[in-house]
Amino acid sequence: MNEVREAAAGRRTAVVDAVARSLADLVPGVRATVTKVVADEAPAVACRLRDLGFTPGAVVEVVRRAPLRDPVVYRVKDYEVCLRRAQAACVHVVEVER
Repeated sequence: MNEVREAAAGRRTAVVDAVARSLADLVPGVRATVTKVVADEAPAVACRLRDLGFTPGAVVEVVRRAPLRDPVVYRVKDYEVCLRRAQAACVHVVEVER
């Protein structure tokens, strides 16, 4: 089983799903590791997401979702950020087990 290291916390987590998925597809309570950030039609969005901490290797947790599924609050690098589903779809992740 593949393992990823959380540099900030010094803990090891096991990869649950080796298939890359969109951050927008995850449900609250799930943790994932960012694999890449892409936004073909809006490169500024990808740049802003990277500036916010959504960089390859960063561990992201889905905190909560609004009643109509948009926006969603994510925890990344010790702070929370709220993204719309269209923005979260630009972040590709691999789900990890705690």
